[in-house]
Amino acid sequence: MSKKTEQTKTEEKPAPVLARRREHRNSTIKSGRTIGEARERLETANERALARKKDKKKKALRITFTTIGFIVLAAVLITLCFNFLNREETEPIHETTEITIYNPTIEIIDEDASATGGKITSRMREYIGMVEADFKDLNYTLTKAVLPTGSIREVDFYLDGYSGFIKMTIDRDSGVSVEDADRMLRYLAGQGISDFSYIDVRIDNKAYWK
Repeated sequence: MSKKTEQTKTEEKPAPVLARRREHRNSTIKSGRTIGEARERLETANERALARKKDKKKKALRITFTTIGFIVLAAVLITLCFNFLNREETEPIHETTEITIYNPTIEIIDEDASATGGKITSRMREYIGMVEADFKDLNYTLTKAVLPTGSIREVDFYLDGYSGFIKMTIDRDSGVSVEDADRMLRYLAGQGISDFSYIDVRIDNKAYWK
């Protein structure tokens, strides 16, 4: 083959043309990427969107519960303040203890008036008044109280309907002494004894009669 012929064949064969990037812009196949990769990106985006929605719901719930809690707390505080400010004025802030002063109404005879000047101490008067009230609670009636000579703590009480008297001392509780005297009077009545000189209840857990 001659050189002229080879040259002609060479001239007839077209030279390769480089593909331009603009010609491939509309291509559905992307270089270096796969369909699976695009799907993964889409799923990831959906998951992120769902996660954001869940976060928004959680935040909304937290805000709602927090608001409700503050409202309930405020209502409780308002109720307490209202009750405190509107409580009855007659309600006592501090409890007060009533003190009863016993004043005797019976006759008091001091057999040792020459030595004492006829003055009876306030403690003795109060004790006699307490004994009078205690006997009255048990349906007994006192007629008089005698302070015997030579004794500063003994008191002899006379009851209506009884011939004898009852010896007591201001060192013992008046209510206990009156209860002991009542038991002794009922015991003597049960034994058929109506006359006695005296009943002595000055000692704890013991009673005498004559």
